[in-house]
Amino acid sequence: MNILFVCTGNTCRSPMAEALLKHKIPQASVQSAGIFASKNLRANEKAIQALNERGVQVSHQSQQVTNQLLQWSDVVLTMTTQHKQSLIMDFPAQQDKYFTLKEYVSESDKEVWQVLRKAYAEYELKRSTFIRNNQSKMDGVELQKQVEIYLSEDITKIQRLESNLINYDISDPFGGTLQTYQETLGELDNNIDLLIRKLKK
Repeated sequence: MNILFVCTGNTCRSPMAEALLKHKIPQASVQSAGIFASKNLRANEKAIQALNERGVQVSHQSQQVTNQLLQWSDVVLTMTTQHKQSLIMDFPAQQDKYFTLKEYVSESDKEVWQVLRKAYAEYELKRSTFIRNNQSKMDGVELQKQVEIYLSEDITKIQRLESNLINYDISDPFGGTLQTYQETLGELDNNIDLLIRKLKK
């Protein structure tokens, strides 16, 4: 199974998750990427230090999420619900592969996510259709305002559904102390163990 871990910048959480899984299962087919990642950055120094303290080596260069990477993946495990939502909006064709790491290993909230995926798809279709039909009739600011009015009920519905989701986020250590990175690594370690258990089944 090809596994892709996704976070924001691909320098903290997702490379830590990738390194942990490779450490525990050396033959694992795993990569990591970031939604807003710059190219070829090393992992964060505190992330590297926290991993090294556990005897985990990391050799990493950051990369951005691409269609090609998503097609390579059998499953895409994000660090937060927001990352998952961004992928659904930006790369809807692959959305059946997207889970937060915590969601994937616990398998709760599946029904809510099915309804949410449908709501996101309907929202995006209505939004793009409205823009296409009206962009020649009004300027950008007015168009944006009218889009928000037109989709206000859809936005409220999506927000209501999102509020029913359990918090499946891995805490972001960026800008924190070494201890913050160690705590995030501990959280990741527990969930990677659950992931390995699930993969072995």
